[in-house]
Amino acid sequence: MSTAVLTARPAALPARAEKVPALAALALLPWLAVLAVCHETAWVVLDLLELSALLRLDALLRRRSPAALRPAVAVALLLAADALADIGTAESGLPLLAALVMACCVELPLAALCLVLGRAAAARAAGCSTAGRAAQSRVGSRFISSRVSSSLGV
Repeated sequence: MSTAVLTARPAALPARAEKVPALAALALLPWLAVLAVCHETAWVVLDLLELSALLRLDALLRRRSPAALRPAVAVALLLAADALADIGTAESGLPLLAALVMACCVELPLAALCLVLGRAAAARAAGCSTAGRAAQSRVGSRFISSRVSSSLGV
């Protein structure tokens, strides 16, 4: 992957995209109940981790925090692991097809969106801090040039 791709600015997202992690967490609740009733402990634990990471990401996105990148990465990793585990453990036929559809249509696109949201939050913060540093630099340089001018008697 080229460095231009890594350093490119994230595309502008609609404001409603930031609501997706909370909606995804809400959608996980009935599924968690089904898994719990079926005594699927390992899947319940994985989905609880996804739920908590989604809620953390949502909370940080609401605060416009640059720290949203870390839970976004955690969500993406958990969702990718979930997709891989679902596909790897599915029996052939309809269960495998269902796992592939869930991975390609829900889990992996949600993982990608969470990464974009986290990166956008980090980019916003970097843009603000860069602008702040530039303003401080301009003020500092004016102060120094006024001091130099006054000491030279100009």
